[in-house]
Amino acid sequence: MTAARTQPTTSNRTSQPTVAIVGATGAVGQEFLRVLEQRGFPMGGLRLLASARSAGKTVDFKGQTLAIEELTEQSFQGVDIALFSAGGSISKKYAPAAVQAGAVVVDNSSAFRMIDGIPLVVPEVNPDAITAANIGLGEGQKPGIIANPNCSTIIMLLAVTPIQRAVGVKRMVVSTYQAASGAGAAAMAELEQQTREVLAGQKPTCNIFRQQYAFNLFSHNSDMQPNGYNQEELKMVHETHKIWSQQPGQQTAITATCIRVPVMRAHAESINLTLNKPLTEEQARILLNNAPGVSLIDDRENNRFPTPLDASHADDVYVGRIRHDMSQPQGYGLDLFVCGDQVRKGAALNAVQIAELLLK
Repeated sequence: MTAARTQPTTSNRTSQPTVAIVGATGAVGQEFLRVLEQRGFPMGGLRLLASARSAGKTVDFKGQTLAIEELTEQSFQGVDIALFSAGGSISKKYAPAAVQAGAVVVDNSSAFRMIDGIPLVVPEVNPDAITAANIGLGEGQKPGIIANPNCSTIIMLLAVTPIQRAVGVKRMVVSTYQAASGAGAAAMAELEQQTREVLAGQKPTCNIFRQQYAFNLFSHNSDMQPNGYNQEELKMVHETHKIWSQQPGQQTAITATCIRVPVMRAHAESINLTLNKPLTEEQARILLNNAPGVSLIDDRENNRFPTPLDASHADDVYVGRIRHDMSQPQGYGLDLFVCGDQVRKGAALNAVQIAELLLK
């Protein structure tokens, strides 16, 4: 089959937008394609953009063979929605060019998340942030950048926001157990390679991480800050305050510890909450059971709770181990265990859901 670029079939930006994927060959870029196809996202055209070394490679999508194009600042002419997942430096260089060409950018990097005026969005939590910024494809709306939050933040807030809305969260302590998928396709490949090497008694290859990953765990590999927190941990704190529109002096107190674990895909999080008002375990289960994007696995009798394998390739975030924190006054402390697919809801799916909001 001859490689081709899908061509626009209509000039209606809202109903049949032309979409570009930046970083199309990466783990999240490939997940973008799967999510777009599975959700039947309406498109008048699709452009796949990546580095010069990937240009000319082909990808199958909905019965067509599409060619990867080299990303340049001229790549966005005629593009309505640009989904970025190629790293912060690429986003900083090319996202403004996409906006200048008239596109709405949904960016998966950390480059724009904390910039005032740029919405940081989890569709189940704060879709109104897009409306407030007047970014969109409709009449009277403007092109612009919408930031996708950090994967750990997204997974956490799917579970905690229903409780925050019901009774308020005074303090949150979260520990994450993060899979190789969070560091990209190369890290996933290295974990597989290391596992084979270690089992064979060989020295493990450590190109992505500076220490053995297989059969080990260690502090998240993001940059360590002078206060002892790494960047991943601080993202969870600051992004939550922005998504929840909390002003200084009224912010939930949050502390995080982020750990890499030798899991291929899907992050897990242990979350401890101090609540403003008492909440029973049963009330918490009802809130979470009715929350969009959340599924419960909470079987105490059989010791069956969420695992990364449950969440892998799934849209929902899974929640279990719902119990009172016995160290706090009855009803004011709650513990949760949460698992979510970092590549999917933590990245590609969340971005596509944002794009879907632009069509309404």
